[in-house]
Amino acid sequence: MIDVEKQINAVRRTVGDRTLEAGEARVVTISQSYATDAADLWDACTDIDRIRRWFLPITGDLRVGGHYALEGNANGTILTCDPPREFTATWEYGGDVSWIEVRIADEGPDRSRFELAHISHVDDRWEQFGPGAVGMGYDGALVGLTIHLSTGEAVDPSTGQEWMASEDGRRFMTHSGEAWYNANLAAGADPAWAKAAADRCLAAYLGEN
Repeated sequence: MIDVEKQINAVRRTVGDRTLEAGEARVVTISQSYATDAADLWDACTDIDRIRRWFLPITGDLRVGGHYALEGNANGTILTCDPPREFTATWEYGGDVSWIEVRIADEGPDRSRFELAHISHVDDRWEQFGPGAVGMGYDGALVGLTIHLSTGEAVDPSTGQEWMASEDGRRFMTHSGEAWYNANLAAGADPAWAKAAADRCLAAYLGEN
């Protein structure tokens, strides 16, 4: 489906902090550069028909103030939109509300970068699983985006799920978990907690707990 090591190494991952009105938050950021122009990358991330081709089935109104729903996953409200550079939205899942900021950066006539920051309050989920709880999911999403942009083809979600359960898919998730553990350490996390959280997160993604 994809070269595991190449994809893992193509992605930048960082962990940071932000202070919100309601208190302390963590920011998990993932980005990847693609061999397409910024207009095409923006279209792939904001056109409802194209989002379905690489991520998940999505419904709703993708305009400021509009509501979206990803099948079997999150829903939320579009907060701001500055095409073709940035949009922000709430990310509502399991009764919790967090936020996403998606940015598209022009890196030349035929190259652009996707960046997504996920901002969430420090809670029990963070303490248990660390940044990989959302970061590993976004790693998987970027596999779909990579395939779509390089081939123009749609990625069947069921095929993606089957791949994730394969030997290559499990190796990909293991490397993703290690990468988020390293990003957490680089942000100054306590090593013992970071390792335990990364181990629990990987086990959850692999269905081992």
